[in-house]
Amino acid sequence: MSRIGKLPVNLPAGVTVSVSSDNVVKVKGPLGELSQKVDADIRVTVEGNVVTVTRPTDQPRHRSMHGLYRALINNMVTGVSTGYKKQQEFNGVGYRVEVKGQTIEMSLGYSHDIHFMIPSEVKAQTEAVKKGQAPVLTLTSHDKQLLGMVAAKLRSLRKPEPYKGKGIRFVGEQVRRKAGKSASAK
Repeated sequence: MSRIGKLPVNLPAGVTVSVSSDNVVKVKGPLGELSQKVDADIRVTVEGNVVTVTRPTDQPRHRSMHGLYRALINNMVTGVSTGYKKQQEFNGVGYRVEVKGQTIEMSLGYSHDIHFMIPSEVKAQTEAVKKGQAPVLTLTSHDKQLLGMVAAKLRSLRKPEPYKGKGIRFVGEQVRRKAGKSASAK
């Protein structure tokens, strides 16, 4: 048995899970609704406040999907009950970020400002910047996959570089720094 796949998913209060005949799992909760198509071979059952995922055989294909779909269902349950949050800091001279509705306006050292539209499922806010601190952007959503994709796309606009550490990085992320050129003695 898969160590992840055999674990049951416990449903918190206010979260309901339904499985349709074509194996689509729908999870509803206080923060929203998510759905996931599950492979036809994998069986998802809901009994009371517990969701279990089972596989028909021990084939490698079934074993790999067993843990995958259990993890996806668990992420959906966690998302609609408590939600997910990612924070990014903008390190660099003159780097700034501002949220206007569903648009994020950024100044990242290019000759122009960047306007980034975020999906309606993702909420963004900035924290007040104190002098000498990097601006921090906080992204929240009930959909873990979508939140990760939006955060990765934002980070790709200006990845942290290893010499001065400038760029967009996740809060708490360690960037390996390199030593610059040193003058050699002649």
